[in-house]
Amino acid sequence: MSNRFDTVSSPESGKRTRAVLLTAALIGLEAVALVVVVGTLVMDLFTLRPDSYPSAIALTVLAALAAIWMIAVTVAFWRGQPWSRAAAVTWQVLQGAVAIGVFQGIFAQPAIGWALLAPAVAVIILLMTRSVVDHSRRPEQTSS
Repeated sequence: MSNRFDTVSSPESGKRTRAVLLTAALIGLEAVALVVVVGTLVMDLFTLRPDSYPSAIALTVLAALAAIWMIAVTVAFWRGQPWSRAAAVTWQVLQGAVAIGVFQGIFAQPAIGWALLAPAVAVIILLMTRSVVDHSRRPEQTSS
């Protein structure tokens, strides 16, 4: 019996499975969330007085670089570039590490931790499905 959620797809065929679409959507939403974070940090630079301007600027620049990177990963994954899966897994691991940190300490925010951890785990699982692997494989490596 075939699994309709996870059937073989390739970028060349123009057909993308539900797993590929869901993975691309989740990675894209993470990129959009990073853009929102960058916007918030930029607004905070102009409206609030940070303890350290150099630190605040550095954090904003790093967040902007992460947002640009995740946009590039999203586009590359949509196009089926092989490197995009590894980049997406790396981001999910980093996001999971941040989520674990958010669960701990005196400033713990479990709701934010779950909002970071749940999509990270979901994307890692999706990135390991057959159709997503086939989607992001070089054409000469695709299985028949």
